[in-house]
Amino acid sequence: MSNQKETIKVLLSEQEVDQRIREVAEKISADYAGKSVHLICILKGGAFFTVELAKRLTVPVSLDFMSVSSYGSDTKSSGIVRIIKDLDEPLQGKDVLIVEDIIDSGRTLYYLIDVLKKREPNSIRLCTLLDKPSRRVKDVKVDYTCFDIPDRFVVGYGLDYDQKYRNLPFIGVVEFEEGQEETD
Repeated sequence: MSNQKETIKVLLSEQEVDQRIREVAEKISADYAGKSVHLICILKGGAFFTVELAKRLTVPVSLDFMSVSSYGSDTKSSGIVRIIKDLDEPLQGKDVLIVEDIIDSGRTLYYLIDVLKKREPNSIRLCTLLDKPSRRVKDVKVDYTCFDIPDRFVVGYGLDYDQKYRNLPFIGVVEFEEGQEETD
């Protein structure tokens, strides 16, 4: 990575993301009318989206956090999932909504949903800010999706590149440049 530097190009503006979260929150609120929803935020990336989504829900909300890791090579999941931080509260009888920043292969969520079902929630649904269905290798049902995106490396709104760019208020595509070559 000698002279390599990255630039960020806007894929989805802050206004587009905000508007779509409002729309998805309205749908979730309608679907859970008369019930409470227990959000499970998948850390770290899901934190930004979970907070913005929760603020816009009109049904009672409770919240818990979980951190999971799929390890293998640095860019590909091995399919082996470790729970780094488990939930603080039991799920029995709760209507659970797992909130993720991005879903691509589906391996981690396939495993996680299986684990959480054994804890006897009333229901489990899945909500994601971004979905890359072209990369799916495990069949996971995504109930609420803000945006389907192409297979590009994205950052912002909780998504990072080497722990950078999580705080961008928009979704950007990372483009790498070698030295002075391509400046598109």
